[in-house]
Amino acid sequence: MTTMLWLRSNWNRTERKNGLIHINDHNRGIKNEMKGTKRGKRFISMEKKKEKTKREDQLNFLSLNEAKEWLEEGKTSAEELVEASLSRLSMWQKRLNPFISIIQREELINKAKESDELRKKGKKRGKLEGIPLSIKDNFCSKGIKTSCGSKMLSNYIPPYDSTVKYKLEENGGIIIGKTNMDEFAMGSSSTNSYFGPVVNPWSFNLNPSQEAPQKGDVVAGGSSGGGACSVAGQFCFGSIGSDTGGSVRQPAAFCGIVGFKPTYGRISRHGLVAFGSSLDTPAIFAKNVGDSALLLESLSGFDENDSTSIKSKPIDYHSILKEDLSRGTDLRGVTIGIPKEYYVKELSDEIYSLWMKGAERLEKAGANVVEITLPNTKNALPSYYIIAPSEAYSNLARFDGIRFGYQLKGETSEDSYSNTRSEGFGDEVKRRILLGSFALSRKSKESYYLKSQQIRELVLQDFERQFNGGIDLILTPTTPTPAFPIHSKTNPVEMYMNDIMTIPASLAGLPAISVPVGKSTESLLPLGLQLIGPHLSESKLLQVASFLEVEHTFPNLLS
Repeated sequence: MTTMLWLRSNWNRTERKNGLIHINDHNRGIKNEMKGTKRGKRFISMEKKKEKTKREDQLNFLSLNEAKEWLEEGKTSAEELVEASLSRLSMWQKRLNPFISIIQREELINKAKESDELRKKGKKRGKLEGIPLSIKDNFCSKGIKTSCGSKMLSNYIPPYDSTVKYKLEENGGIIIGKTNMDEFAMGSSSTNSYFGPVVNPWSFNLNPSQEAPQKGDVVAGGSSGGGACSVAGQFCFGSIGSDTGGSVRQPAAFCGIVGFKPTYGRISRHGLVAFGSSLDTPAIFAKNVGDSALLLESLSGFDENDSTSIKSKPIDYHSILKEDLSRGTDLRGVTIGIPKEYYVKELSDEIYSLWMKGAERLEKAGANVVEITLPNTKNALPSYYIIAPSEAYSNLARFDGIRFGYQLKGETSEDSYSNTRSEGFGDEVKRRILLGSFALSRKSKESYYLKSQQIRELVLQDFERQFNGGIDLILTPTTPTPAFPIHSKTNPVEMYMNDIMTIPASLAGLPAISVPVGKSTESLLPLGLQLIGPHLSESKLLQVASFLEVEHTFPNLLS
């Protein structure tokens, strides 16, 4: 098969009549009748195993909201969902490498049983009760290794939980593991991890007996590629990553799922290991727009532990979205902007065509679609790659081999410091530290760092001018191309260009969502479109994104 992870189908059906075992083989049309022989018992065992696998596939392919409904209706249990996730993951972890750490099976089963008991007693903790989820390996997790995909923290176990992890578990979610990522979230392909690259589950000719990567494999995107793979590969029902310059939206587009970055400050950064503090935003991977609404609702809210956290009233995003869909609300009165500056030379013809078709779909739904201009977009990418490395240079200074993390001693304290950082950090991290060090040096700070901050303000003003002038949301491609082969881009600047569509919204701190809307006719890989809204416009983003999703029924990866 040239598809990715395949479903087992046309299983042999087995039934017992009058003490005989009747095996009906539909593939060969052969009927055998056997009494309780060893061969017959083997057939029974095989059939039970096939039925179990079929049931597990059925569960794994549910959306988060469907899994929630099944739990509420008693069609399944948290224990069964966890077992199904672990069974599938045990088959594909080696081949796709989506996780750095997987929680012990016994611990997960105990948590699932506890969840089932609470549900029976009518004491469920929240809307995620009993749902298997994953979280990126740069969110601190008490008692669980948090490596940030780096040798520097390969054995670091935090003494506290990040707010994101706490809220997931407070709402009843069961975290099955920590997902793989580019080291310290620096990358666009999830190939910079100390623990090996993540393989996109849309890669062709996947064989679970092989190890990652193989020739022809394509990237899952980055830096949160492990989270995207964990959802697209049907290993869990949702995942939380961090989006600094597009690190959730870009992998979501590459893997054919929804990636939602809320307004900066909507979800607490407390316990998220910092890369670029003014840019880092906890963000959501989901199988559909409705699932992302439920996860956002569970995670958003003010946190006194985060000085950038926004004080706002709780919003029932999922109910609002569900109500809009049930009413059949159209998009009359909504104005969508199409920025001409996003038509860059790197943009492939088929993604441009998909972009225009997406605009047509929204127009047919009643929206007013107009061309707009965001003149400072062209300066966003170079500005970002000055600001983000500068903040990384500052944030990563704490990793010195003295207080915690990897240590390689030398003859002097200076040697120890140099040895530790040279060995503990990978090439991309060292590259960005050097770039940040240069940008913040006395001679360069005014020419580079301060100028970049001025450009950042101009980028924000461009957006605000459009939103204040009657534009509700902006529609753009998420990426200029589909996913590319692993290790095919060796030039760092060429790799940075993958973020050209997502970085402007990050610089401005705006919410943005990537929705899968098609497949490449050449590579058969997923393609996505991005919607950008003004600050705190998550409800409107979800509403319009759901129209894109409904208008184009995206094929289930594994169906």
